[in-house]
Parts: sequence; C-alpha cells; structure tokens
Amino acid sequence: MSNERLIYLPLGGAGEIGMNAYVYGYGAPDKERLILVDMGVTFPDMDGTPGVDLILPDLSWLIERRDRLDAIFITHAHEDHVGAVGHLWESLGAPVYARAFTANIARHKLDDRGLPGSAVQTVSPWPEATKAGPFTVHFLPVSHSIPESSGLVIDTEAGRVVHTGDFKLDETPMVGEPFDPALWSEVAKPGVRALVCDSTNVFSRHVGRSEATVGAEIETLVREAGQMVVATTFASNVARVKTLAEAGVRAGRSVCLLGRAMRRMIEAAVETGVLTGFPSVVSVEDAASIPRENLMLLVTGSQGERRAASAQLARGKYRGLEMKAGDLFLFSSKTIPGNERGVIRIINQFSEMGVDVVDDSSGLYHVSGHANRPDLERVHDLINPQIVVPMHGEHRHLREHVKLAETLGRTSVLAVNGTMIDLAANRPRVVDYIETGRVYLDGAVKVGALDGIVRDRIRMALNGHVLVTVILDEEDEPLGDPWCETMGLAELGQSAVPLVDVLEQDLSQFIGRASEKTLTDDDKLEEGMRRIVRNTAQAEIGKKPEVTVVISRMA
Repeated sequence: MSNERLIYLPLGGAGEIGMNAYVYGYGAPDKERLILVDMGVTFPDMDGTPGVDLILPDLSWLIERRDRLDAIFITHAHEDHVGAVGHLWESLGAPVYARAFTANIARHKLDDRGLPGSAVQTVSPWPEATKAGPFTVHFLPVSHSIPESSGLVIDTEAGRVVHTGDFKLDETPMVGEPFDPALWSEVAKPGVRALVCDSTNVFSRHVGRSEATVGAEIETLVREAGQMVVATTFASNVARVKTLAEAGVRAGRSVCLLGRAMRRMIEAAVETGVLTGFPSVVSVEDAASIPRENLMLLVTGSQGERRAASAQLARGKYRGLEMKAGDLFLFSSKTIPGNERGVIRIINQFSEMGVDVVDDSSGLYHVSGHANRPDLERVHDLINPQIVVPMHGEHRHLREHVKLAETLGRTSVLAVNGTMIDLAANRPRVVDYIETGRVYLDGAVKVGALDGIVRDRIRMALNGHVLVTVILDEEDEPLGDPWCETMGLAELGQSAVPLVDVLEQDLSQFIGRASEKTLTDDDKLEEGMRRIVRNTAQAEIGKKPEVTVVISRMA
C-alpha cells in the first residue's frame, strides 16, 4: 500500500468569506509537492481593524516550504481570490497560471508592486492541461459574476479532485461561458475522488436565476425615472455593467462610467476579448452638459466604500457631478455581510438629498454569482464524487454543506482553515492542524495580526490617550512638575476643571511623595505615573486611557 498522501489544506477562505488560499499536495508525508489555488484578500473594517488597508492570509506554512511549491493557480479575478498576488507572490516565487482575463488583472497587480508580470502565464481552458510536479491541472469554465471564472480539475496518481472555485449554474450569463452540463459530465466520467465545492449560497433554497433575467427589469426602472439615474454594482461584474449600460441606452440615456476600478475592469475585459459590443459611453466632462433626464451614471462603491464614487456622490460632488432631489440611485448588487453599515450610511445621505434609492430587496435588479442549494445538489449529482469537501464560506455554510452532502448519501468533511485533510483513502482523514492567521497591510508594511499594533490602535480609539513627561536632574530630583497632553478625552471632568490640570496635580503629588528607590528606577516610576493617570481619569471622566510616560534624565 502506498504511503503517499493527497492533501488539502485551506490557509484562507474556509470558515470565512474572502481571503481564499488553498494548498494541495501529493507525495510522501511531509515531503509532498505542493500547489496553491488562489491568493485572495479580505477587507478591513473600522471596528476590528482600524487604519488597516488590506487583510492577507498568513502563508507562513507555505513560505517555509516554498522549495516544494510547483505552481500557483488563480481561478478568477475577484479580489478575494487574486488580490494578494502583488503582496505575497515574491515570498513564494512559483509561476502563476491563470486564464487571459484573470492573468491580465494579476499582471497589473505585480506591475504595481514593481514585480515581474512575466511570472503570470496565460493558459487556455479544458482540455488544455498544465503540468506542475505530480499534478496535472485543467481550467474548467464556470459561470460566475466575473468573466472567465474557472474551476480546476486536479489530477494525481491518487485520483481526480474537482475544485469548483466560485460558480453558479447560468446557461445565459451574458458575458463569459455558460454552464455546460455535458462538459461537467465529461470531467466526472473517469471518476472523481473529491469535490471541493463553493458553499456560499447553501442556505438559499430556490434555483439560482440567470443574469439574463435582470436586463428588462432594469430598463423599465430607468425608462420610468424622471431625472438622472445612477447605478452601482461590483466593478468586476462586467456582465452586470454591460446589462446596466445597455438598459440605459435602450431607455434613451447617455451612459458614463465613474470610478477607476470599473473602467479598469471594462478595459481588461475588452483587451482580452471576453467583452464585446459594450455600448458607447460619454466622458465625465461631456456628462456634465447632458440634461439630467437623459443621463445615466454607472459608478463604483456598491459596498459602501468611503473613497468610491457612490460615497463621494453621497457626500456632495464627484468629478463635478452631483445628485439632486428626484434623482434615482440603484444598487444592482447584494450587500456583503459586514458592509451593511457603510451601505446604509450612503442610503441615508442620499435620502437627505431627496434622492430615491432602490436596493435589491425586491430581487428584481440583481442575481447572485454563487450556486444555490438546488444547484449544489445538481453539481453533486453531475460530478458524483467519493468525497465532498465544502469550502468558500463561513463555518455555518461549511457545516450546512456537509449536512447536505451526507443527506445525499455522500461522505463529507468539515475542514476549516488550518485543517490538513488526506484525500487519498476512501474516506477523508484529518492528518494535521496548521496554525493559520492573518497579515495586515498597514500603510506600506505588513504586520502580523498578533503583533499588537492594531490592538493598541483599537485601545487608543476606545480609551483615549495621555502623554506624560517628567524631567529629573542629575540627583534624580524632578525639574518642575510633570505635564500631560491628552488626545480623545473630554476636557472637563467631575471636578469642573480641566482634566489636564487634575492629572498634573495628582502626578505632582505622587512625584513629591515618591521614594528615592522609585525615582531612580524608570520602570517603577513609569508604572506609578501610569497608575495615577488611569485612576484619576477614571474618577474624573469614567475612562481609563492608554498612557505613555516619557522620563528624561539630565546627564
């Protein structure tokens, strides 16, 4: 019996939505040759990660084994699958394989970081194969909300794995390849050991709708609008951007694209040939002179991003254009969990302007890019795998998908980030647990989630900050009184006098009473002053601030 393993190890994307990074390995234990599927990011929020620019998967385990990494495969160009390429590729160094549209986006991410775009190699879909160590990998076209999305057919001597990537079953996707059940059946014919499958919409019990169903509804909405129409969707959803533009043109309006990300995606789609027949658009300069009732803007910012075009219009103007009472704003998108507050803020800002806002609560103006529960059941039947491994979802999604697979009579396993599964046997077996985590892109540097930097930032945001300075002479006697500077704290406390004055008075008394042993020991002096500040602030304003003590000693 062979002791070689076929391992599956999610380092991101299993137990969360976003930050996808999945390792496959084949070979003797701890000597497997490896491939990585996807290098995605997730996005910060002001509550948990204030000031952070991006959140990346911690690939330390893989970086330590980079000499065993044969290739990186990117399934599609959404940020949660390709967004970390520019930030993490250099630490891995393996060739990157992707289809043309995704490769175009990945190269730009490397170029933006001064890294060689030549690291990304363009491949064609099934039946073309890419050899990477003991793996033979095919890109399987799937429908999704971005062009040229692909699942992966991964072959080894231990059997075939189908990694779906993000997908839906759409036979009329408008842009990109339609769902082809005959192709999926062809892939399944030799037998599939494991189906590693998207779980995002496992709780949605109706059959997924096609992109082709939203165009007529959007056109009716735009045609009946009396003034300017502004619509937002995911910039990467090229099919929806085209649907919106076509609806605007058919309704007799000039269309203008606003937002760098949207223009970039449309340009990439045109350059790579996946988008044809996109309606003519007008420049933002020309848009300013077009009557409002004849204009439709397509803008970025469907998730409430503060710097995107939608948010800037909600705050006033964007590139000389502004919304007015009676205008219509359409969210042709679903709000990703966690982004609700930003979206609601924009809706309320538009409401204050007298702008009418239409969201997706009716289900008429958006369709999901992920397979719903009945669609997942159909894929299980088409692929007929020995093992189902749910991925791409929060823990509740993965657990529900396991239940679904087992209800259908299939073996399944719940593998969250860091769970190493051996798929080589007839039943999946957990063989190891790997420590996983997150890396924060904070300005120009990467910091570990456990480094304390963001934690300290949160504590300062919650509690405020006091800087205390004291100067001691050569004989360890204070030169004058300590003084304080506060940030993020109320100026007046319970004593009805400035908080700074109360703090400085209590610190002066502490210094005056301090023993020689305390005055000569920086650690003891710092700890004592920090305690005085926190206790006094608690009594005065009900807060215990973060405290920095600066002790200067005269030489």
